[in-house]
Amino acid sequence: MKVHRDIDKLPEFRKSVVTIGSFDGVHLGHKKILDRVKDYARQYKATSIVVTFDPHPRQVIYPGDKSLELITSLREKIILFEKTGIDHLVIVPFTVEFAQLIPQEYIENFLIKKFNPYCIVIGYDHRFGLNRGGDVHMLRSYGEEHGFKVIQIPKQECDAIAVSSTKIRRFLKTKELAQANKLLGHPYFLIGEVVHGKKIGGGLGFPTANLKIRNGQKIIPPNGIYAVQVYFGDDQYGGMMYVGERPSLDDGGERSIEVHIFDFNHYIYGESLLVEIIDFVREDEKFEDLEALKAGLRGDKASAEVILEEYHSRKKQESQYRAALALLNYNGMKHLPTFLPTVVKHCPSNCKIYLIDNNSTDDSVAWVRENHPQIEVIELLDNRGYAGGYNKGLQLLREKYLVLINTDVAFSNDWLSPALDYLDENLQVGAIQPKILSYKEPEKFEYAGASGGFMDILSYPFCRGRIFHHSEVDEGQYDEKMEIFWASGAAFVVRNELFSQSGGFDDSYFAHMEEIDLCWRLKMAGYRIECLPEHKVFHLGGGTLDYDNPRKTYLNFRNNLFTILKNENKRRLVWMLPTRLLLDVAASFKFLLQGKTPLFKEVWRAKWHVFRNLPRLTIARRRFNKKVAAMKKGRSRTRYGRYYYSIVWEFFIRNKRKFSDLNWKKDEAARH
Repeated sequence: MKVHRDIDKLPEFRKSVVTIGSFDGVHLGHKKILDRVKDYARQYKATSIVVTFDPHPRQVIYPGDKSLELITSLREKIILFEKTGIDHLVIVPFTVEFAQLIPQEYIENFLIKKFNPYCIVIGYDHRFGLNRGGDVHMLRSYGEEHGFKVIQIPKQECDAIAVSSTKIRRFLKTKELAQANKLLGHPYFLIGEVVHGKKIGGGLGFPTANLKIRNGQKIIPPNGIYAVQVYFGDDQYGGMMYVGERPSLDDGGERSIEVHIFDFNHYIYGESLLVEIIDFVREDEKFEDLEALKAGLRGDKASAEVILEEYHSRKKQESQYRAALALLNYNGMKHLPTFLPTVVKHCPSNCKIYLIDNNSTDDSVAWVRENHPQIEVIELLDNRGYAGGYNKGLQLLREKYLVLINTDVAFSNDWLSPALDYLDENLQVGAIQPKILSYKEPEKFEYAGASGGFMDILSYPFCRGRIFHHSEVDEGQYDEKMEIFWASGAAFVVRNELFSQSGGFDDSYFAHMEEIDLCWRLKMAGYRIECLPEHKVFHLGGGTLDYDNPRKTYLNFRNNLFTILKNENKRRLVWMLPTRLLLDVAASFKFLLQGKTPLFKEVWRAKWHVFRNLPRLTIARRRFNKKVAAMKKGRSRTRYGRYYYSIVWEFFIRNKRKFSDLNWKKDEAARH
């Protein structure tokens, strides 16, 4: 992070995502806003910028008001901003002259001229300029003219941030450090210069560093003993801190801050220490004599060590998220209240849940933030479909495994923990899915995935338990764990590293079959795709688009040809493609005879789109094949999960409706 204190000497920002505020405490509420700024910046290859002020605006606008109490000094804020990963921090000297800028000058000469914004993120009640005359409507009118977006943080979220700041101050004053730290998202800390004291602590066997705090508005916790972590240079130490007037010494001393650092022996007078206050140990008290004081200090040290040990154990556990469970949302209010609580309930504690929002226009994001605040929301600035939306959101996640779940999928138990164990133990498996049953008819397999996806000789996809629109009753007939050709995107678990190396989903698909395309690449690279039917989820189906929706018909026919042209062996394409085209033509006329004229038209529109984009598909094939070659683990496994007969012939001519009725002899021969 680069820090800028002179606004007349800023670098020339070409494209930036900017947010503005005081950010006192840089607490969890602020961090959500900063995460959003970073997300937008990464999604759109822009620079992330935080603009803050020094001194605090209240000190300039109301110079006679001495009630201002700060959770963080400017120096402390800089340290916290550095940890957030923001690219640039701009510290604006807040002066009377700056406060008197009219709103138009503020936008034109400050925001636009200095930052060249692509996006500005502000609070719902953000006002600016002389007499607070500027608001979001003015900003948006300038945005339309100058080509930048304005994202307004909802009132509910902003109110929560303000309440958090108030609560943090109250918790600090009532010695509830654990509660304050929970809202902060980091231990409350202070930075002080080590000054000479009366050196009484050394004689007691507990030498202390006396700290002088320069900022008069900084909140100092009430008198008492605290368990602390002390940072000196790059080294970290445990310790305990005393705040008070030293009543046991009866020396009429002023209030002091003294830190005893465990296992420490350095000369540090004149140096600065950063002290994180982990929790309160006990009240200040007056001991009868020095021996009683020493005994009390020994007890304090033991208590502080226990608190610090528990803190480190908790911190280690919280930092080890095993998987990222990601739901892609677009206007999901019709599904989220029903399905999301089951996901939250049965998601293991070592998995973090993310909601990637595709620029929804309903209240779904606000609902999630209010009802499930533990879920991290990643907001996209535009709707990029299933493929592009997931790509944009998932690139921000660093967990080992990615679990992609549709917003209309319900969990009945914790199936993820054993599934992730299976991936840990079987490194050759790249992606898996559970058994997927119908939410409306739980005894039946669901269309989108059933008990694993397969591919026929002409590259028509079908499922174990569902062929075309015929779904079987689940009687345990497909409970055998096996290698499949593709795993369903409705409940899809993939190694994060492989998702990234293989290029993720192809954005051009928008939605439907992008998971088949990805699985094909993983299989070409030598990885197994498997179904673990001992684990199950329940899928509503048609949650994004109804199965007979013309748009879905278009995407299915178009994307299926995309997938074949990008992945199929060239020698097979010579005879397969003409056959496929004839069968698709037949399918279109079947729609016409059924009176489904819109579906008939969409099939032909899909064909035209594919032919028009053949040059681009050729380039995409080469690009993705290079990625496959770079990540290749062994021989291609595309023969596994392939049915070497025509599923169209078997289903429509031979009337074979069940997966178990199919002839798999040729498939078995092809494997050996």
